[in-house]
Amino acid sequence: MRLTDLPLRQPAYVDLIDWTLLSASEGQRLREFGLCEGASVEALHRGGLWGKGPVACRIGRMTIAMRRAHAAAVIVRTGPVTEADEQA
Repeated sequence: MRLTDLPLRQPAYVDLIDWTLLSASEGQRLREFGLCEGASVEALHRGGLWGKGPVACRIGRMTIAMRRAHAAAVIVRTGPVTEADEQA
Protein backbone atom coordinates (compact mmCIF):
# COMPACT_ATOMS: atom_id res chain seq x y z
CA MET A 1 0.00 0.00 0.00
CA ARG A 2 1.12 3.58 -0.52
CA LEU A 3 2.07 5.80 2.38
CA THR A 4 -0.90 8.01 1.49
CA ASP A 5 -3.22 5.03 2.18
CA LEU A 6 -1.60 3.90 5.43
CA PRO A 7 -4.00 4.28 8.37
CA LEU A 8 -2.92 6.93 10.86
CA ARG A 9 -0.73 5.70 13.73
CA GLN A 10 -0.17 2.31 12.01
CA PRO A 11 3.53 1.39 12.16
CA ALA A 12 4.91 0.20 8.83
CA TYR A 13 8.14 -0.30 6.91
CA VAL A 14 9.17 1.18 3.58
CA ASP A 15 9.10 -1.62 1.04
CA LEU A 16 9.84 0.35 -2.13
CA ILE A 17 10.28 3.95 -3.24
CA ASP A 18 9.50 4.89 -6.84
CA TRP A 19 12.30 7.42 -7.26
CA THR A 20 11.17 8.08 -10.85
CA LEU A 21 8.15 9.98 -9.49
CA LEU A 22 10.47 12.43 -7.70
CA SER A 23 12.92 14.95 -9.04
CA ALA A 24 16.59 14.45 -8.19
CA SER A 25 16.51 17.24 -5.58
CA GLU A 26 13.29 15.95 -3.99
CA GLY A 27 14.71 12.43 -3.82
CA GLN A 28 17.95 13.69 -2.29
CA ARG A 29 16.06 15.66 0.37
CA LEU A 30 13.97 12.62 1.34
CA ARG A 31 17.09 10.45 1.51
CA GLU A 32 18.66 13.01 3.86
CA PHE A 33 15.59 12.66 6.11
CA GLY A 34 16.28 8.93 6.29
CA LEU A 35 13.68 7.70 3.82
CA CYS A 36 14.99 4.44 2.37
CA GLU A 37 13.84 0.87 1.89
CA GLY A 38 13.44 -0.85 5.25
CA ALA A 39 12.99 2.36 7.25
CA SER A 40 10.21 2.43 9.84
CA VAL A 41 7.45 4.88 8.99
CA GLU A 42 4.16 5.96 10.53
CA ALA A 43 1.54 8.36 9.16
CA LEU A 44 0.60 10.81 11.91
CA HIS A 45 -1.67 13.39 10.28
CA ARG A 46 -3.10 14.36 6.90
CA GLY A 47 -3.54 18.05 6.26
CA GLY A 48 -5.80 19.98 3.97
CA LEU A 49 -9.44 19.63 3.15
CA TRP A 50 -10.62 16.02 3.62
CA GLY A 51 -7.07 14.90 4.35
CA LYS A 52 -5.91 15.51 0.77
CA GLY A 53 -2.98 17.76 1.74
CA PRO A 54 0.50 17.04 3.08
CA VAL A 55 1.17 13.96 5.19
CA ALA A 56 2.92 14.36 8.54
CA CYS A 57 4.85 11.18 9.14
CA ARG A 58 7.49 9.74 11.39
CA ILE A 59 10.51 8.24 9.67
CA GLY A 60 12.60 6.46 12.25
CA ARG A 61 12.72 9.01 15.09
CA MET A 62 12.19 12.12 12.93
CA THR A 63 8.82 13.69 12.16
CA ILE A 64 8.44 15.46 8.81
CA ALA A 65 5.68 16.86 6.61
CA MET A 66 5.74 15.35 3.14
CA ARG A 67 3.87 16.47 0.05
CA ARG A 68 1.11 14.06 -0.86
CA ALA A 69 2.65 13.38 -4.29
CA HIS A 70 5.92 12.40 -2.61
CA ALA A 71 4.15 10.16 -0.07
CA ALA A 72 2.38 8.42 -2.98
CA ALA A 73 5.79 7.34 -4.30
CA VAL A 74 6.45 5.38 -1.08
CA ILE A 75 5.18 1.79 -0.89
CA VAL A 76 4.92 0.48 2.68
CA ARG A 77 4.02 -2.79 4.38
CA THR A 78 2.79 -3.55 7.82
CA GLY A 79 3.64 -6.61 9.83
CA PRO A 80 6.46 -7.99 11.91
CA VAL A 81 10.04 -6.81 11.70
CA THR A 82 12.18 -8.92 9.39
CA GLU A 83 15.92 -9.48 9.50
CA ALA A 84 16.38 -7.06 6.57
CA ASP A 85 14.50 -4.33 8.49
CA GLU A 86 16.77 -4.68 11.50
CA GLN A 87 19.85 -4.17 9.31
CA ALA A 88 18.47 -0.97 7.71
